[in-house]
Amino acid sequence: MTTHTLSVLVENVPGVLARVAGLFSRRGFNIESLAVGPTENPEVSRMTIVVAVEELPLEQVTKQLNKLVNVIKIVELEPVSSVQRELLLVKVRADATVRSQVLETVQLFRAKVVDVSPEALTIEATGTGDKLSALLRMLEPYGVREIVQSGMVAVGRGPRSITASAPR
Repeated sequence: MTTHTLSVLVENVPGVLARVAGLFSRRGFNIESLAVGPTENPEVSRMTIVVAVEELPLEQVTKQLNKLVNVIKIVELEPVSSVQRELLLVKVRADATVRSQVLETVQLFRAKVVDVSPEALTIEATGTGDKLSALLRMLEPYGVREIVQSGMVAVGRGPRSITASAPR
């Protein structure tokens, strides 16, 4: 199976997310990552969906997505022609004996500390899934207490945009 990233522009109305997720569910596909948010047009939302499927079933799902009333546009974003990022918050045990080592690791990954307590640090990092996985591997020996990770967001590279002026 291959991982595919879809940028789906939809009307910003209640129920659209449920209909899109339901379509993937009915086809037996697991959504690996899903992020939904507003676009430059308040009437349009962008869903960034990462799903692991083969080419032919993906094409069938894309055709069915296009048939949904509230779907405006679908574009598959290739990693080489898009900027893709995730957000990670990780709480790490970091008492006085290891705090400086944890801070060194945070700097290496261009992450930042967003909360400090006597026994722990909460770290914020953004980047590709590979970068975030590498950061977690480096922090693991110190004791990862909690992880929260967003879905992927992505945008095409260059001046061309994937937009819609108004819903149909």
